[in-house]
This record gives sequence, structure tokens and C-alpha cells, in this order.
Amino acid sequence: MKKIIFGLLFIGLTIQSFAQVIVALPEIEIMATNYKYLSKAGFENAALPVETLQRKVATFDLENADFYSDDYDTYEVSFYLPDGYILATYDKDGNVMRTAEKFENVKLPRAVIDSVAKTYPNWVFTKDIYQVSYYESGDTGKITKKYKITLENNDHKIKVKVDENGNFL
Repeated sequence: MKKIIFGLLFIGLTIQSFAQVIVALPEIEIMATNYKYLSKAGFENAALPVETLQRKVATFDLENADFYSDDYDTYEVSFYLPDGYILATYDKDGNVMRTAEKFENVKLPRAVIDSVAKTYPNWVFTKDIYQVSYYESGDTGKITKKYKITLENNDHKIKVKVDENGNFL
């Protein structure tokens, strides 16, 4: 009986010693597609729906899309969420050339809230529209971000426009 127990113990330990096989995996390189657009979009103050769609635009694989063909130089692709949309134009290599973005009632950055509240102290934020336009120009891209905010005070309504830093336009 002792021989059987020691035999099973020996076999059990021997099998486990062969379980740790080290396999070298090939290196992979992760490259950000549309890094110009991603760097200009800046997610540090972006609301969740904005960030979600902008990431989808930046990582969209145009060459594997059903409608892709080498015959066209540009492609316009729309991305939608209930809170907003992005219309993106890609070149034939899948790079973002320009975007038109519009989102409604998103979380406003602190700089925008502070600037508008300081200028209009007794007014209430009732609606906001966030608009972004990106245009690739040469080595860099140009992006403009603006907020159209509706304010109410009793029976009065006003609309103000500010940039992402809270500067009035």
C-alpha cells in the first residue's frame, strides 16, 4: 500500500514539473491610428459620450469596412449616439481628414461653468450644445471647440457662446 501511495505521489509531482513551459511570443507594435486627431481631441475634460465617439472615430478600420474600395479618395462615415454624432471624413488610407461633431446636454468643463456663472450670476443653465470641428492641415490638425449655452432667469432667456477655456465668443 505504501508503494502505491508513494508511486502516485511521485507521478503527481513529476507531472506538475512539466506544466511550466516557457514560450517566447513574437513582439507586437501598437500604433495609434489617427494620432493627430487623438492628440487634438484631448479627453481630459471631455464628457463620456464625446470621448466614446471620438475614440470610435480614431480607431475605425476603414480598409476592412464593407463599403471600402480603392476607387475613392475620401470616405464620409457617421457615428451616432443618442447624445450626439460625429461626421468624419477619411482619406483612402484611413486617416481622419476632418470632422464635424455635435453633442447636446453634455457635462460642461469647470472652466466653462465658472466663466458663465461669474458673468451671469443668477441665471440657470438649461441647455447646452457642444460643437467640435477638426481639420487636418499639413503636419498638424486644427481643432475648434465651442459651447452654445442657453440660460434662463425667470421669464428671460439668453444664449451665449464660449470656447473650451470659458472665453466668450
